[in-house]
Amino acid sequence: MLYKRLANDRGYGDHGWLKSFHSFSFADYHDANFMGFGPLRVINEDWIASGQGFGTHGHRDMEIITYVLEGELAHKDNMGNGRAILPHEVQRMSAGKGVMHSEFNHAEGQTTHILQIWIQPDVLGVPPSYEQTYFAPAEKRGKLRLVASPNGQDGSVTIHSNTKLYAGLFDGTETTTHDLEKGRIAYLHLARGKARINGEDLVAGDALMLVEETQVNISHGVDSEVLLFDLPVAALAK
Repeated sequence: MLYKRLANDRGYGDHGWLKSFHSFSFADYHDANFMGFGPLRVINEDWIASGQGFGTHGHRDMEIITYVLEGELAHKDNMGNGRAILPHEVQRMSAGKGVMHSEFNHAEGQTTHILQIWIQPDVLGVPPSYEQTYFAPAEKRGKLRLVASPNGQDGSVTIHSNTKLYAGLFDGTETTTHDLEKGRIAYLHLARGKARINGEDLVAGDALMLVEETQVNISHGVDSEVLLFDLPVAALAK
């Protein structure tokens, strides 16, 4: 079963300095049909104006992944981490027992474009932790590169969830297939460009939910950047 989630059907908020699309219910946007997908709870596509950002605030018991598409985002937290997140880097913060952090765009005259991703953990109350890794474009060209997993496989960042996140870049004749094990579902978010997924044509911001499917097929990319979440089906009931 496939369900196509169109970019323009997402929730939207314009706060002047921040423009944000919400794939799932978040803040003032609420849709009972889109509270999450398995343990995937948030995908916010944000554009943050120069000199602006999110002041110090707290999280707990959530796996938070920041994926920068354009520009840079300065991160600072009470664990002692303070550095910029750049394109092709994946930042993972396990909030666990609780963490305080801030995020700002300090780049003069440049808007920062990011995806903020929240994944519900399998265990609660873990010590908060932080990880940031660069994945070269060549590692993602024409294939799906594992960038987050529960065991840090293949150099991916480690999350406390039975979830695997892949990133890929596809253009022209580049194609790939990802097999889904029994008892797994998938959520594919097209971060940029165009692509055909399991026969469905997607444009930037569109997503495809896959339930009781055995494969994810990616083709017909036009400057496309793909994020694929391989998720446990049991978490659908959450």
